[in-house]
Amino acid sequence: MPAPLISIVLPAHDQREQLASCLDSILDQSFGGFEVIVVTDPSPDGAAELPYPARDGRVSVLRLNAAVGVGRARNAGAERAEGRYLLFLDSDHLLAPGALLALAERVGAAEHPDLVLFGHTRLHAGRIWPGAAADLLAGIGDSVFALSEHPELFGAPAHVWDRLISRRVWQGAGLAFPAGLAFPEGQYEEVPVAHQALLAAERIAVLPQELVQLRRRHTVHPAGSPGSSTFDLFDQYERSFEALEAVEGSESLRPYLFTRMVRHYLFVFDLAGCVSRAARPRFFHRAAEHYQRYQPEGYRRPGGREGLKFSLLAGGVYSAFEVAKLSQIARTAVAGRAGRAS
Repeated sequence: MPAPLISIVLPAHDQREQLASCLDSILDQSFGGFEVIVVTDPSPDGAAELPYPARDGRVSVLRLNAAVGVGRARNAGAERAEGRYLLFLDSDHLLAPGALLALAERVGAAEHPDLVLFGHTRLHAGRIWPGAAADLLAGIGDSVFALSEHPELFGAPAHVWDRLISRRVWQGAGLAFPAGLAFPEGQYEEVPVAHQALLAAERIAVLPQELVQLRRRHTVHPAGSPGSSTFDLFDQYERSFEALEAVEGSESLRPYLFTRMVRHYLFVFDLAGCVSRAARPRFFHRAAEHYQRYQPEGYRRPGGREGLKFSLLAGGVYSAFEVAKLSQIARTAVAGRAGRAS
């Protein structure tokens, strides 16, 4: 039996009981050249018994003896994989109809690139939102390219579920999600891996189609190792900058990674429920320290309201940042009342 083109690695952490519909969206694909490796462990949020292996030979279950986080589960699944490409999904993802066929056709047309980036959507509060990289992908075209030709892609949100990664590159570059004593696993573990995969890929292609839907607002896994927290985000970007600095001639990528880092910090800082009120000053000061440490020489901040946030973070004065935020909230509320009254 020939090896599959795509190996889908799917940790079975299933707090929202969405794993079954995720698997259905995979197994209903019109393209059949794939395998699904469902990785289970004794975690409290693990899935119940899976009937799929008994009725579909494309699904196998890898059972781990210890409770692990999402990163370690993904590493174990990648080691078991036999496909030419790896696709990492989670239980709260849905594959769009025809997604795997579209990827297979893009891979063939591009003569088997090292990495294929594609689009996604997010389902939140009953609305479907486009992925933040949609405009970037739409502007690339059909060419196969090196990262140096489109360095702006290094500033895209750092996910691993919106790209196919060649298993040859994964193994050859020694890619893995942070795990073990030297690299304790925590939240946002996919950030450095997404950047390392881009740096390792010599031939990259894009497919500007929305092939995956994320059924939550942001990407934070509940299954990190004990002691993991939102503050792990800082460690992950430190790893990304270490990976960037280890690649000769990659200085042109630094402004894109820096902008992505700051946007990610501001997003998490502003997102309800991510950073507790008591932890906000500490999170802000960690973000400001990274701003000052990693800011590229001659860096130009974005314009408008976002640029103001960048400037306030660069100054490192938490009280000024919060005052500016409250002022903006007040101005928005006044404008809303004026609009309703007119």
